[in-house]
Amino acid sequence: MKIHRVALVLLIFIGQWLQACASPTVCDEVTSGEKCLRILFIGNSYTFTNDMPGIFANLAKAGGHLVEVQVEASGGWGLTDHVASADTLTALQSRKWDYVIIQERSQNPAVPYSRTNFMYPAARSLVAQTRANGARPIFFVTWGYRDGSPDIGLSNYVSMQAAVDQGYLAIAQELNVTLAPVGDAWYNALKASSPPELWQEDGSHPTVIGSYLAANVFYATIFLESPVGLDYRGGLSSEQAGQMQEVAAKVVLNTP
Repeated sequence: MKIHRVALVLLIFIGQWLQACASPTVCDEVTSGEKCLRILFIGNSYTFTNDMPGIFANLAKAGGHLVEVQVEASGGWGLTDHVASADTLTALQSRKWDYVIIQERSQNPAVPYSRTNFMYPAARSLVAQTRANGARPIFFVTWGYRDGSPDIGLSNYVSMQAAVDQGYLAIAQELNVTLAPVGDAWYNALKASSPPELWQEDGSHPTVIGSYLAANVFYATIFLESPVGLDYRGGLSSEQAGQMQEVAAKVVLNTP
């Protein structure tokens, strides 16, 4: 228990550090006429672990796209925390975003009570604020725990993933918000004959491979382009990176 508490404190510290940091204002520095997208990620440690937004930015660069990325994320936070946060509100209003990525706490989408009373009201508020600022919201559909979540009646990964997917799909349909199906990409990657190690030892947070797969899903979702063949591998082998690129393209773009 002591080790877990230390790990949680470390995650919260990292999340607070990331709150205070942003990528260089790339979009203010590009040559006139060049297209540059500003993208804000709102979430928690699932978003900031392994600097997933930074991986996405590097993939975008490899694909010839200019992006400016900022992260507003604290360990353990859900959307209700962000709705109540002055820092999140300031981030939303700080510049003219093109996209705002919204990620809920891992279990909330999977539990009907939590969806109805916490996730959905907060999601409606954040989506409204996002659109009021002229940006497009995207829901970050996360993955289930490796061993499921028996404490909420979900005994394995497959059942938890299905519940998480259902939770995001309902609110996305209500609000007409695009989904970034990261959880679906994990599910598909795990069906391989030699599945990748997507979870860390805690069975919850992503390994670098898991974060790289997530970043590829965002690449395909935002640019509507296949990431297959991009030369940025995020420290993975060529084979590993290629496999994750192919999974993301298949899930998002229905490529063969």
